[in-house]
Amino acid sequence: MEIIESYFSDFSDQQKQQFAQLFDLYKEWNEKINVISRRDIDSLYENHVLHSLGIASITDFDDGTKILDLGTGGGFPGIPLAIFFPEVEFTLVDRTKKKLKVVDAVSEALSLKNVKTIWSRVEDVDGQFDFVTCRAVAPLKQIWDWSKSKISKGSNRDLDNGLLCLKGGDLHMEISESGTSPMVWELGATFKEEYFKEKYVLYVRR
Repeated sequence: MEIIESYFSDFSDQQKQQFAQLFDLYKEWNEKINVISRRDIDSLYENHVLHSLGIASITDFDDGTKILDLGTGGGFPGIPLAIFFPEVEFTLVDRTKKKLKVVDAVSEALSLKNVKTIWSRVEDVDGQFDFVTCRAVAPLKQIWDWSKSKISKGSNRDLDNGLLCLKGGDLHMEISESGTSPMVWELGATFKEEYFKEKYVLYVRR
């Protein structure tokens, strides 16, 4: 929890409590349904929560913004972002039903009123969203093909509507093959931990 507050402040007491509850919730559920590497659970706040909040480090969302979290798995980046932005609507979608069972349980335990889940392929999700978020679920070309039809035209404070994707490693070939021209933020310039070396936020405008 301390690592989150070392980079972000102005949390309400409720938000602090929600972030603090994440470790015990995920540790308990991870023993039943493996959504995080068991070797990685002790690094939950750095490798999963703070990483998810990398998106919050580069942009704000207006209240009422609608976000689709594609391939959410155990709820990343969707759950940490939903805590951070309590007035933003998050729809977390995944093809694996048992992972969404964890997401639903965590959301309920935290009393997150701004989160709903859908068991589906993203292609089959109805509706339009201001942003699609995701974390390393597929190559950028595939993610963009899946998500671009789900993103409505518009502008939201700092950025026009689009895709916000957490990625790592050498992305030159992946970006070249995607047919997109994303803006790229290096998270290692914001977060000093070694984990964030070669970790990025990519933004593709709709």
